[in-house]
Amino acid sequence: MLDDCETWAVVGLSGNPARTAYSIAGLLQQRGKRIVPIHPSAPTVLGQQGYATLADVPFPIDVVDVFRRSAAAGAFADQAVAVGARGVWFQLGVIDESAFARTVAAGVPMVMDTCPAIEWRARG
Repeated sequence: MLDDCETWAVVGLSGNPARTAYSIAGLLQQRGKRIVPIHPSAPTVLGQQGYATLADVPFPIDVVDVFRRSAAAGAFADQAVAVGARGVWFQLGVIDESAFARTVAAGVPMVMDTCPAIEWRARG
């Protein structure tokens, strides 16, 4: 996903620079990725138009990157499958084994409980 996917919908991304989602979205942009903020208030963040839901995004999404509590994250994995995303990424500390099983069974690759920044650093 880090190499082959360009458009990353970031669930929970708001305009608050103190939040981890904001800094990771910035890193994704630095790495050449297109970010799409997904937040109920649909803010413009880091220069990109936000959308209230994944279904509202009018173009294909490669990865749905979820910054939500584990209890709420599974619904976003299901929505990612429904909109045809190519992958799902649950951030560090976001764990839902049932959502993982459903997503992979639907043929959509999924990463859980890690962060793109950690994975890029591990590559050296």
